Amino acid sequence: MSGLISRPMLLRGSAAAAALFAAGAMAQTVSPPDFSSNGVSWQTANGVEFQAVEGSPAPVANDPAHPYVSNAIAARTGGQPNYRISDLSNPNLKQWAKDVMKKDNDEVLAGKIGYTPGTSCMPAGVPALMEAGGPFYFVQAPKEVTIIMEGDHQVRHVYLDVPHSAKVKPSWYGESVGHYEGDTLVIDTVGQSTRTFVDNFRTPHSEKLHVIERWKMIDGGKQLQVHFTVDDPDTFNQPWQATKVFQRRQGTLQEEACAENNSQFAYHVPVAGKPDF
Repeated sequence: MSGLISRPMLLRGSAAAAALFAAGAMAQTVSPPDFSSNGVSWQTANGVEFQAVEGSPAPVANDPAHPYVSNAIAARTGGQPNYRISDLSNPNLKQWAKDVMKKDNDEVLAGKIGYTPGTSCMPAGVPALMEAGGPFYFVQAPKEVTIIMEGDHQVRHVYLDVPHSAKVKPSWYGESVGHYEGDTLVIDTVGQSTRTFVDNFRTPHSEKLHVIERWKMIDGGKQLQVHFTVDDPDTFNQPWQATKVFQRRQGTLQEEACAENNSQFAYHVPVAGKPDF
């Protein structure tokens, strides 16, 4: 899936899944790629934000007038950490989305906390989960691929070689179906709740959000790259593409509960004033 993809080429719902299933049935003549064995996990290798794809509209980025300083950057440089402010000059955003994001920007600049999924203990959705950085673990079975993020143990279920449901009920991670095309895992996701954001810049979306991901090992298996296309005709003027790269590392899934760390970074998790037992 290289080069810019126009909206007419992106089918939705059951038609999309059926088309991808047919392509997968013809393409899968070798063993599926192994993302999971020998204690493998995957940690972000090229920063948290999405990387733009040449020829595609760019993903939303930080407003250059308000440089983002993360906790890690602040610790290294002695600067003051702050929150992301989205760049509303992105021409691919529909006006309603810009209006929502401008209100959010203004409130953050006035002192409001800039919530992201990772700082609010909320499910991230797709593709925003990729910006969490990992580590991610894959469990590959004949009929399903399960993707687990260590942080708060968030889980995605990808059902293999089946079409989408006739009527998908919106949920945090929507409905993901997929198949293998040679050395690539292709995932088609629809039906995501509008409670999620598209990215760490708190970009909203409609229930028409449709994401296609292509996961493939590169650099001799040392890295895992996901190339994805985001289409939401109610939010973006055109579909857009981006990539993320994750580094192979050894390790087993550790326990990390977001709510247990709310005194540090998760700001609106309910906290009891006194023990109730």
